Amino acid sequence: MSDKSIKAGILLAIAAYGMWGFAPIYFKFLMQIPAPEILVHRIVWSVLVLVFLVIVSGQGHKVKTALANNRVLQILLLSGLLLASNWLLFIWSVNNDHVLDASLGYYINPLLNVFLGRVFLAERLRRLQKAAVGLAVFGVSVLVISYGEVPWIALALAVSFGLYGLLRKQVAVDSLPGLLIETVMMLPFAIIYWVFFATEFSNMLSNSVSLNLLLVGAGIVTTAPLLCFTAAARRIRYSTLGFFQYIGPSIMFILAVFVYDEPLHEARLVTFGFVWLALILFSFDSYRAFSKQRKLTKAAL
Repeated sequence: MSDKSIKAGILLAIAAYGMWGFAPIYFKFLMQIPAPEILVHRIVWSVLVLVFLVIVSGQGHKVKTALANNRVLQILLLSGLLLASNWLLFIWSVNNDHVLDASLGYYINPLLNVFLGRVFLAERLRRLQKAAVGLAVFGVSVLVISYGEVPWIALALAVSFGLYGLLRKQVAVDSLPGLLIETVMMLPFAIIYWVFFATEFSNMLSNSVSLNLLLVGAGIVTTAPLLCFTAAARRIRYSTLGFFQYIGPSIMFILAVFVYDEPLHEARLVTFGFVWLALILFSFDSYRAFSKQRKLTKAAL
């Protein structure tokens, strides 16, 4: 792979995680609308964007192949429900001043992925990976014991996205066709909510142009970082891509503390400290494993 392609992959990875990190700013503009209704628009407009992208990219045959497999459809239905619940909770947390909790959730997520791999995929954990998971658990425990506060938003976001990734590993469907099928499966629920339960903002003919653009733009906010992510994954190693995953929660943390003035009390800061230390160990272990594998690959050539 050329240096130019690798550089492009790095830039695309930064763009993907950067957009995910700045997403709270976007949803803050929609605070007057209930989170479920924002989710409805996110699903509806994402479907339209994804249909267009699948057609343009010539991946329609992959969608047809997936639709012909009942097991794949069952798994994508479950993963779609998990993804929708993750989106809903993220929107709710942002618009109810819990961006800090969302940040913690996405910091915990890669560590949870390692744990889920051990439990469900029988993947062996290296010593430093075990230490990293232990530090994260201890950090969360400090918050629970000191304040009697279970960071349920962070844990729910981490668990829902972790289980989503675990399910998607069980099906051989590319990201774009898979996401289209998932969102299409959620579309009937979205339309029912839009018709029967939505607020006065559901009538887009009575909304301002700026509000309607924000609602429609939710589809682009959903798909744009994913496209950058998949494009980056094709250009750089997946292990390398993992080193950029902390950009998103780091941006959220900065926004929460310095822009939205969310309280960062001592126990919560200690929790973040242990999670950050865990991520340093995790990243060091990943880099060391990557370097070792690269040497073995070169030696075998």
